[in-house]
Amino acid sequence: MNRFDYAVPDTLAAALELLGSNDEAKLLAGGQTLVPTMKQGLAAPELLVDLNGINELAAISVTDSDIRVGAMCRHNWVATSSGIVDKTPGLAELAGMIGDAQVRNRGTIGGSVANNDPAADYPSALLALNATVRTDRRDIAADDFFLGLFETALEPGEMIREVVFPTCRSSAYAKFRNPASRFAMVGVFVARLGDNVRVAVTGAGSDGVFRWTEAEGVLNESFAEEALEGLAVDPEMMLSDMHAGAEYRANLVAVMTKRAVKLAATRR
Repeated sequence: MNRFDYAVPDTLAAALELLGSNDEAKLLAGGQTLVPTMKQGLAAPELLVDLNGINELAAISVTDSDIRVGAMCRHNWVATSSGIVDKTPGLAELAGMIGDAQVRNRGTIGGSVANNDPAADYPSALLALNATVRTDRRDIAADDFFLGLFETALEPGEMIREVVFPTCRSSAYAKFRNPASRFAMVGVFVARLGDNVRVAVTGAGSDGVFRWTEAEGVLNESFAEEALEGLAVDPEMMLSDMHAGAEYRANLVAVMTKRAVKLAATRR
């Protein structure tokens, strides 16, 4: 690991000032990705700006219309928030499936969303729930935020402040875990936002998280797992690696979508 300077600001303004002072600075949230990559020599920031002292980034607010999750909120906080469990249970379920207890108590929603790992869970929730990513500069719709593998719409020096989800009682997440890493080999989030169904898939797409619009179309006509019979994603769109081939992942997408719809249907 390289030598680096380390700062722990206690306000958002101070963190942004530090971030802007050095082009090689990196933000440290839960450290679940950044610290291992630094140890491997794949990242070598000159300055680490630790966000763990900024209370304004670590709050959850739940109303009848939306859920606001601060960027520094731990996965376990989301999983166990009574307000989230009540208003949007699929989001709480997803957070409770991330990694293991150690990861859930250190990892943050902001770090996960900013990193946009193709096997991460949260991106599917953001897409399916039509969430908004609020940064220090602007609001970015989830449909515009995820651009590809490990790529987002964030600009250099831009910081996520919070993620805003519309409340949605009829939602569910189904995940087929990698048995070693517990990342999603396929994860499907299904949400009913009024009369509009949205389906988002993570862990499977060759270009990262994506919406399965064909499934959305049939589910808008009939919200039942039977409506998905015979529907399949193109294996050409799927990842293929040592853990699972493209055709296997394509089949898993259909299976996990049916499971998520079956569970979400019980919450109408």
